[in-house]
Amino acid sequence: MRKPYLLPLAFTGLLATSAAAQDTPTRPTDGQGNWLTYDKPPQPPRPNNSAADSPQPLRTTKTTMGTTYVPLDADIYRLIDRYVIKFGPDSLTDPHTAVRPYTRAAVARLAERMLQDSSAGFSRQDRFNIRYLLRDNWHNARQDSAVNLREKPIFNRFYERPSDLYSIETPDFSLRVNPVLGLSLGNSDGSKSYAYLNTRGVQVEGTIDQRLGFYTFLADNQMAVPLYVQQRVERDQAVPHEGFWKPFKNQAGQYDFLSARGYLTYAAGKHVNLQLGHDRNQIGNGYRSLILSDYSSPYLFLKAQTRIWKFQYQNLFAQLITDPGNLDASYDRKFLALHHLSLDVLPNLNIGIFESVLSASSRRDSVISNGQVRVQRRNTFDIQYLNPIIFYRTIEQSTGSSDGNALLGLDFKWNLWKRVQLYGQLVLDEFVLSEIRAGNGWRGNKQAIQLGAKYIDVAGIRNFDLQGEFNFIRPYTYQALDKYRDYQHAAQPLAHPMGANLWELIGIASYQPLPRLNVVAKGFFVKQGLDPAGQNYGSNVLLPYDERPRDSSGQVREYGFYVGSGVNSYLFHGDFTASWQAAHNLWLDGKFILRHRTLELPVPYATAGTDALASVSLRWNLAQRLHEF
Repeated sequence: MRKPYLLPLAFTGLLATSAAAQDTPTRPTDGQGNWLTYDKPPQPPRPNNSAADSPQPLRTTKTTMGTTYVPLDADIYRLIDRYVIKFGPDSLTDPHTAVRPYTRAAVARLAERMLQDSSAGFSRQDRFNIRYLLRDNWHNARQDSAVNLREKPIFNRFYERPSDLYSIETPDFSLRVNPVLGLSLGNSDGSKSYAYLNTRGVQVEGTIDQRLGFYTFLADNQMAVPLYVQQRVERDQAVPHEGFWKPFKNQAGQYDFLSARGYLTYAAGKHVNLQLGHDRNQIGNGYRSLILSDYSSPYLFLKAQTRIWKFQYQNLFAQLITDPGNLDASYDRKFLALHHLSLDVLPNLNIGIFESVLSASSRRDSVISNGQVRVQRRNTFDIQYLNPIIFYRTIEQSTGSSDGNALLGLDFKWNLWKRVQLYGQLVLDEFVLSEIRAGNGWRGNKQAIQLGAKYIDVAGIRNFDLQGEFNFIRPYTYQALDKYRDYQHAAQPLAHPMGANLWELIGIASYQPLPRLNVVAKGFFVKQGLDPAGQNYGSNVLLPYDERPRDSSGQVREYGFYVGSGVNSYLFHGDFTASWQAAHNLWLDGKFILRHRTLELPVPYATAGTDALASVSLRWNLAQRLHEF
């Protein structure tokens, strides 16, 4: 294993020298810091030279659209979501939590609005978190200067702001450059081998004219994984969350891959934002999403978000690939079009509806060349799906129902007493009411349901939050006749990472006992029907749903499919993680995972028994890599 981490570790102590400065008292007393004084106009930036006391003009108001986005990170988004619940709605400027990622402008505005509430009674942890959010989104915070400027930058140029290795800000241009580092080491299912991660990269983002935003992330990775992750890779020939990959050192369970994401954003108007990029998206307020999750590898997409009055409307058009990412060849493609419209029925109640369609992109054309008939395969896309305000099912039927696979559904969020959030989702892949009433397990009853709740500051304990969630997915949900229409990208599910034919209970407890220390305990208890060798009982979204088991007469079965059909499996996956933020976005993690699975019969790519996994890691501007399936 390569060990390029000695130099970054040496930098850790240097970066941590400013750590104590983040634990600021409620009211600064030096006359310089004004990050909690919101009854006065913002003060001008403090220069890093002798001209610090000279007056400077204030910057113009910063835009709330056309910004970059907060990278998807379960830990950071849990932090943001708790304050959205606690401080309630704020018209159009707060994060709309049903669609992710959130804009940096929305998160900065949320942090600023929290500071305006003099009755909030912040804990030390809350003050630290608010300052973290302002620093991390400084370009979109109207009061960023006193929060985020260092008096003594490194070599007078680096880390002028504690949040960025290198940064520039002018009235028309901003730039942020940061290193990316991920180093972890742990045991592998109790054996003498080790699981590890070695990630090195760079992240660059910025804005132009406060209307155009840009972002890019590139990292090189080598990884050795525990057995249960290796089994998933071998089953699907796909490394979770990644595209192209190859074996590392020809060792089983070790992989080498590049991670690449990037996009452009443009503020087409005060209420409309456009994004073109190669990244992930997520819909829903739950820990899992049954509509669209961030589990799969990044994909090319065009997204339009319109937020006006009580409406939030998202149009997402994406190009997906049909095959695993280890071919190093020309991949066949398919296309996803998705609408999501949500309405604030009440200030604290939001209801959304969505529709999506995956259209086949494989066409075979016969042409005559030199007197010979040649068959050519073409990737195509029906431009009718680009219509942003039409019911996709009508297009699917008018162009031929065999050409696409449509999903419909809804989601909701209800915030109560600024302490509790209830949320849920419903997905309809196929729906026949008479068959549901019959209760005979028709294979076409393909639905998914989610119900969940979040409770913050439990029993008056500050910064102690709980979340509970239930997911139910019928067999064969998300499956289709072929790989051009099933709900997957690069051999990875676009919704729940475990596929279908399951019910799942999730419990999450998070506590921040110290400003820099976060402790999170997660438990997943899942009942799932797995597939015996050569059979399809509807759990793996990569399989065609017409290859079902046969009855005694040799006919493909239509009935008798329930959650747990196939090989009945129960899985408990527990995760306990303690994270210490040594400096801004520099995390030290200790993790312990306990897994226990039971199987009534042996199946390929899953093993019964109990495994205990422990690891330590260093993360710099990088989210945890999670394998929770």
